[in-house]
Amino acid sequence: MPQDSQAPAPPFSSKKSAWRFAKTADAGGQSLPEVFASIKLPAANTSWLKRFLAFVGPGYMVSVGYMDPGNWATDLQGGAQFGYTLLAVILLSNLMAILLQALSARLGIATGRDLAQACRDHFPPAINIVLWLACELSIIACDLAEVIGTAIALQLLLGIPILGGAIISVLDAFLVLVLMNRGFRYLEAFIIALLSIIAICFGVQMIAAAPPLAQLVKGFIPSPEIITNSQMLYIAIGIVGATVMPHNLYLHSSIVQTRAFEHTLSGRKEAIRWATWDSTIALMLALFINAAILIVAAAAFHTTGHQNVAEIEDAYRLLSPVLGLGIASTLFAVALLAAGTNSTVTGTLAGQIIMEGFLRLKIPHWMQRLLTRGLAIIPVIMVTALYGNKGIGNLLMLSQVILSIQLPFAVIPLILFVSDNQKMGELVISRKTTILAWGVAGIILVLNFKLLYDTFF
Repeated sequence: MPQDSQAPAPPFSSKKSAWRFAKTADAGGQSLPEVFASIKLPAANTSWLKRFLAFVGPGYMVSVGYMDPGNWATDLQGGAQFGYTLLAVILLSNLMAILLQALSARLGIATGRDLAQACRDHFPPAINIVLWLACELSIIACDLAEVIGTAIALQLLLGIPILGGAIISVLDAFLVLVLMNRGFRYLEAFIIALLSIIAICFGVQMIAAAPPLAQLVKGFIPSPEIITNSQMLYIAIGIVGATVMPHNLYLHSSIVQTRAFEHTLSGRKEAIRWATWDSTIALMLALFINAAILIVAAAAFHTTGHQNVAEIEDAYRLLSPVLGLGIASTLFAVALLAAGTNSTVTGTLAGQIIMEGFLRLKIPHWMQRLLTRGLAIIPVIMVTALYGNKGIGNLLMLSQVILSIQLPFAVIPLILFVSDNQKMGELVISRKTTILAWGVAGIILVLNFKLLYDTFF
């Protein structure tokens, strides 16, 4: 299969628009240049299964962001307080994520540009600065959840204080560097292995919880109470913010380009098809895990008089005695540690993609990672010093609301780009998909306006 030694000139650009793709492999020519087109694909005459498996990986890396420790806080609180009612919100947000991630993969494959590079090429500098700052804020908010989750898991498993665990979490920067140096496939394998651990841990807890099937099915049907109950709506918006991650849209548009697919129309169509299947299947795993967290919380706490459980530590302490399974709490903490570790890996890549894409600024990966992680640790230290461990849960919830507010800054440019004929050519999305995508963006905007109104007025 022919492979390009440098980034191909995208065939879908137009002089009529402000879309100015870099035509050479300059500092901003390739997204993640160290792994660009580094994974070879089997010959075209091999089986469809081998072709599909060659594309498997990016979707699972993206799915990590949909089950990070921030999801745990919102899912636990939602299940404990409101039972199975908010399962409908998890399902809806996951379906929105499947659509948006498919659009993100399409953009990267069709144009050869990640979302950050596309924004830089299209928008004037002032807007790009705003978008970049919003992206960095979302990464810091996500990183904040990862710091807290990892620190709590280390405290539960090893008795390490929260501050000590937060400082230890800085070392994950070196884990990313080691895996990247061995090859992108090693990084993907590491991610999938940790996801498997999380799935097994919650699978065991689901069996122990034995939730009633009728209530589960009813929970997946949207209830008007979600909108009318302000407290439930606040948690629902937090679930949306924790599920649909802004920086994941930038990440996915980049890492799909690690495959050395043919840069022809047919080659790009095949790559889009397999990348979409990859992310859809991976996000169904994320749906299972997020739903499992809420279901376990509902079965263990909502129906047993522990509706006020909102802290991860409280859930850890109560799970084993309530479920009658001695290992339940340990499985919970192990899964939390795996989720925190996984999320830091993808957060590192997203930070690199955004900084290089918007600013064409290349700094050592360890420095970029330590900078982001350092900014995330500061609020953890302040809240712990002022309010103790009890304030950490509120900080975790706040981080997810911040992520929800950042969503429009990533979603709107993405839909603008993939629905534009001049930019996408024959790979532009259909009118029906465009309407559906703008409908998703509208839901996100309405939820955000509602959140801001309730917060300030």
